[in-house]
Amino acid sequence: MDEQRLARVRKLLAKAENPGVTPEEAETYTAKAAELIAAYGIDRALLAETDPTSDLPGDREVELEAPYAQEKATLLWAVARPLRCQGVLRRTYSENCDGEFTKHLTMHLFGYGSDLERLELLFTSLLLQLTSGLARTPVPPGEHVAAFRRTWILGFAAAVHTRLEAAEQGAAAPADRAETGRSVALVLADRTATVERLLQETYPAVRPGRRRSLQGGGYGGGYGAGSRADLGGSRLARSGRRSLGR
Repeated sequence: MDEQRLARVRKLLAKAENPGVTPEEAETYTAKAAELIAAYGIDRALLAETDPTSDLPGDREVELEAPYAQEKATLLWAVARPLRCQGVLRRTYSENCDGEFTKHLTMHLFGYGSDLERLELLFTSLLLQLTSGLARTPVPPGEHVAAFRRTWILGFAAAVHTRLEAAEQGAAAPADRAETGRSVALVLADRTATVERLLQETYPAVRPGRRRSLQGGGYGGGYGAGSRADLGGSRLARSGRRSLGR
């Protein structure tokens, strides 16, 4: 992401994270940050129409660590789809010296370079925010701790997904047409189709996963937290931490 735009995102999110601002002000700042990141994705897509070598499709992997690895995969998927990335969740098992097996979850992601870059920025920040939000949220009396927290994460992911979809659609609308004269919708549809072909070529026998049914009362609280989450990766910008593998 170009430094000038990233600097604007940092400033907006620094304001949003200031304890002195109201929730309404914070939401305004974070919404603008999400718009800037979405606009960057559109700009890179249109640039690639005239210079295909500027943004090539590729892949990368991220290992999802316990606890709540399955729910973290849901968050990663919720961020990936609006950014026109696709993923396959892989399960592997390792055996220790006592003969006990440990499950490992890895998401193999496919997308154009600029979209994978945006995904890395957002997911790293959101994962940190999710962890912080869970730590601050008390489990109601009588609730099973793990069940409550799993549904809280799912609510958080659902809210983030809705907001990112809105930001991406909003960024595409003003762009209208690329310099080639093709509509932005067609440009993005072609990129999505290319990413889907890449995934299918890599995993020709992949099948949709089964929908999970979870019990727990944390969904509403998680959705509210996701509605207020920073969508610009300010923590990543400040710390330099990376989440997605190469």
